[in-house]
Amino acid sequence: MRLTVLGGCGAWPTVRQACSGYLVEHDGFRLLIDPGYATFPRLLDHITPDRVDAVLVSHGHPDHCADLNPLLRARALSATPPSPLPLHAPYGALDAVLALDKPSMLASSYTVRSFWPGERFGIGPFAVDTWNLPHFVPNAGLRLSAGGASLAYTGDTGPSPDISRLADGADLFLSEATYLYTVPDPNDAPYLLTARGAGQYAARAGAGRLLLTHLWPGTDENAALKAARDAYNGPVAVASTGLAVDAAAC
Repeated sequence: MRLTVLGGCGAWPTVRQACSGYLVEHDGFRLLIDPGYATFPRLLDHITPDRVDAVLVSHGHPDHCADLNPLLRARALSATPPSPLPLHAPYGALDAVLALDKPSMLASSYTVRSFWPGERFGIGPFAVDTWNLPHFVPNAGLRLSAGGASLAYTGDTGPSPDISRLADGADLFLSEATYLYTVPDPNDAPYLLTARGAGQYAARAGAGRLLLTHLWPGTDENAALKAARDAYNGPVAVASTGLAVDAAAC
C-alpha cells in the first residue's frame, strides 16, 4: 500500500502546499482520499483523471472535497468519458460540491455510495473501517487495510478515545495536527487536534509511523515535528505535497 501526499494544508492552500489530499494505491487500484482545495493539479502530476478508480471523503468541508468538482469535470467532459466514479462519503457530505454544476452536466460521471461513520465496507482491494470522530460537521476517521498493511487517517477531529482504536497498531497513522500544543479558541478545542496530541495518540496506539497533516497555514513544520516528538518516539514527518510513503515498509 502506497500513499502519495497531494496536500496537507489546513483551511486554505498556500503557494507551496495544497489542502488535504492523498492518493493511495495497492495492486494497481488508485483511491483518492479527500480531494481538497488545489489538490487536482497535484493529482495530475501522478495520474490522469480517468485513472482514478474511486474517491473516499472523510467529511464535507471544502478543504477536503472542493477539488472533486474539477476531477469530475475532467472526466465528464473528456472526449471519451470513463465509467462513473464511485464516491464514498458520509451521508450528505458531498451535497454542496456536487451542486456546483447543473445535474445534467456531471450526473453520468459519478455514483454516490454514502455511509454512516462507524460502518465497514470495501473499496477495491481495501477493507475500510470507519469511526465517528468529533468535528464541526460529521467526520469519519478511516482505516484502510490491504496486503497486510494498514493506514489510519483521522480526517479532521478533536480529542476522542476512538482515535487510539482507529490507529491501533497501524503501519501508518495520518493525523490532523492543526496547532502545535494547544487549540487557541476553547470553542474549537473539542473539534481539532494538536501536533502534540497526534503524537500522544500515535504512542498510545503503537503506530509504526506518524504523518502530521492539516497544519494551519504558515505553521513551522519543524515546530510541529518537535511537538509530536515530545510524545512519540517513532518516525514522524509532515504530510507535504509530493511525499510518498510505502505503508508496508513502516
